[in-house]
Amino acid sequence: MPSADTIYALSSGALPAGVAVIRISGSETTAVLAALCGAVPEQRIASLKPIRSRNGFTIDSGLVIYFRGPASFTGEDCAELQVHGGRAVVQTLLGELSGFDGLRHAEAGEFSRRAFQNGKMDLVEIEGLSDLIVAETEMQRRLAREHSAGGQSKVYDDWAKRLTHARAMIEAELDFADEDDVPGSVSDRIWKDMELLRQEIDAHIAQAPIGEIIRDGLKIVIAGEPNAGKSSLLNALAKRDIAIVTEIAGTTRDVLSVDLSLAGFSVKLFDTAGLRQTDETVEREGIRRARDVIASADLVLLLSESRAGFNTLDDLGLMDVPVLRVATKTDRADCDANAGADVSISTKTGAGMDQLLNAISGYLPDLSGVTALSIPSRRRHVDCLRQATAALSESLSRNQNGLDIQAELLRVAGDAIGRITGRVDVENLLDVIFSEFCIGK
Repeated sequence: MPSADTIYALSSGALPAGVAVIRISGSETTAVLAALCGAVPEQRIASLKPIRSRNGFTIDSGLVIYFRGPASFTGEDCAELQVHGGRAVVQTLLGELSGFDGLRHAEAGEFSRRAFQNGKMDLVEIEGLSDLIVAETEMQRRLAREHSAGGQSKVYDDWAKRLTHARAMIEAELDFADEDDVPGSVSDRIWKDMELLRQEIDAHIAQAPIGEIIRDGLKIVIAGEPNAGKSSLLNALAKRDIAIVTEIAGTTRDVLSVDLSLAGFSVKLFDTAGLRQTDETVEREGIRRARDVIASADLVLLLSESRAGFNTLDDLGLMDVPVLRVATKTDRADCDANAGADVSISTKTGAGMDQLLNAISGYLPDLSGVTALSIPSRRRHVDCLRQATAALSESLSRNQNGLDIQAELLRVAGDAIGRITGRVDVENLLDVIFSEFCIGK
C-alpha cells in the first residue's frame, strides 16, 4: 500500500558540491514550504528564497521549485530545494525536515516507487532511469534513454492490446453468438495476427544478447602462457598500471579486470594467470580461476610470443567462444608468432594496437543506422517474453481443443507481457467487445 508519509532526501551527488538538491514528496509538501520559505512559490517556477528553520534561523538561500501533483515526478505534491552543497548546510536542512510531523527520510528508490504506484512510470521506465543514472558509455546511455522515455514500454503495450483484442473477439464469439451484430467465426480473423505477434516476440528475444552486451559490457579475457604479455596488454589498453609486470613467470595469480569504452560500448577486460602445468598451490588456483572466466567470455584474446604458444587453444576446450590469436612482443627479433596470428602487436612500441582494437570492434554489435534501441536488456524481460511466446505457441496449436482454452492461453501470454511493465490488470473485455460490435443497442 502507498505510504501516507511525506518523504525527503538528498537527490544530488556526493558532498561537498556546488549545488545540492533536496527533494520532498507528499501531502505535507506545501506546509513544509510555507514553514521554511515563508510562502509556497508559484508552481513550476524557480524562485530564490531564504530557507529558515522554524525558529527563524536562516539556514541558506536557494532556488525553490514546487510541483503540484499529479504533474510531478512522483504524482504527488513535490518540491526541490536547491541549496549550496556544503555538508553543514545539507545536514542542517535535513535535520530541520526531520522535525516536521509526518515527514521521514526516504528509503532507497522510494521516489521512483511512488512514481510507479501513481502511474507516472512503469517498471521498464524505472529500470531505464536507473540504468541512465549509471550509464558510462554512449550505447548504455542510448539504451537506457530508450527505456526510460517509454519507447520499450510502447512496444509491450501494443502487444498487450493486440492480445486483449484477440481475447475480446473470442469472447464475442463464445458469449454473443446469437447477436446479429456479431458475425460468425469472428475469432478466425485474429489467428493470423497472433502468429505474426509470436514471430515479433521471438525476433525481439533474439536481440537480447545485444542488449546484454550494451548494458553489461563485452566480456574479453586475455589468456595465454606465462610471460606472453597479458598484463602488459591490459595496462596498455587501460592506459594505466593495473597489473604487475615482471619477467618472472607466474606473476599474475588472480583474475584482474578493468572497464573500458570502445566504439561507444562497454568492454570488460580480464587479465588471467598464465596457463601451464605447475605444482605451486596459489598459481594452480589462479589457473583454475582463469579457466573459469575464459569459459564464460564473449571473446578470448589468446596471446603468444611464439607460434607454438597458440597450441594452448587445444587445451582450453572452447566450443562457442570466439578466439582472437594475438602475437606479442613483435619488436623482438626472436618473435616467430606472426605466422599463426590474427593480429600482431608490441605493447612496447605500440605497433599493431590500432589493428587489435579494430579487430575487437568487429565482435561488437553492429548498430549502424539504428535510431531506436527497443531491445530487452534484462533477464527478467527475457524470461517474461519467453513465457508469453510459449503460451502463444500453445494457443495457436490448440485449435482442436476449443476457443475457451485458446483464450485462456492468450490471457497467460498477456499477463506475462504485463509483468514486464508492471501493468497486469483484469481487462474488461466487454468494453472492447461493445466498441467493436455495438452489442446491446
